[in-house]
Order: sequence, then structure tokens, then C-alpha cells
Amino acid sequence: MLHLAPALTPQIAALLGRAMYPDPARIDRTLEAYRTEDHRQLFAWEVDGQTVSAAGLRVSGRTAEILHIGTHPDAVGRGYGRELVHAIAAHLKLAQLMAETDDESVEFYRCSGFKITEAPARGERRRSLCTLTCSPIAP
Repeated sequence: MLHLAPALTPQIAALLGRAMYPDPARIDRTLEAYRTEDHRQLFAWEVDGQTVSAAGLRVSGRTAEILHIGTHPDAVGRGYGRELVHAIAAHLKLAQLMAETDDESVEFYRCSGFKITEAPARGERRRSLCTLTCSPIAP
């Protein structure tokens, strides 16, 4: 079940940290941005009262960008991340949801219905732009 997270809990921070560059100082700065920047929103997917997946987004009108998404290791492969992404899009009534990712995560987005195109590389890592065109919501 989808939940808009009113605050960055330790559980959500741990899940988001799974999607971040493994540098503790950098992770701390990024998590602080979720606490202080108004255009960032946090969402969680809960199963039986436990948060199994979380996503942090930058939202602008009917468009949003997934900045980080992570699923608990014991829950990977069960579709919770995909359910979370689609529930967020419906909840926010988005026209478009985007993410930029590396080769390690691109298949998740492809399996979740995103169109994949090449993005400019960062250093030696290939990047992909993932775009989900959302169903229009009737007024």
C-alpha cells in the first residue's frame, strides 16, 4: 500500500541509501536534501505494516523525476518497486515520470513500462533516461 512519507524515517533512509553512491558523507548530504527541499517528496510501499520499498522524487507540476528508489533485500523481485512507481504516478496524477539510471538498474525501469533512451555518460558509466508516459486522468 502506498504512503506519502511525512518525514525521512531511519527505515526509509536505509532503503533510499541502497540507491546512492556508497560514500557516507554524500549519502548524508542527499538525505538532508530530502529533509529540507520542498520540491522533494518521499513515498513508501508497505506490506503488512512494514516498509518494503521507498522512493524519493523531485516533483514539478504533473512531471516528476525519481531520484532514488530502493527495496529491502528480502523483498527484491516481488514487484513492490514497480507497484510503488505506478501508485506514485496515479497518486500525483502525473503526465510523465522520469528517472536517470545506470546499467545496473535500467532493467527495473524497462520491466516497469518505462521507455529507455541513452543519456550522456557520467565518467566511464553509461547512463539511461527512463520515461514513463502516464495515463491521462479525467477531470
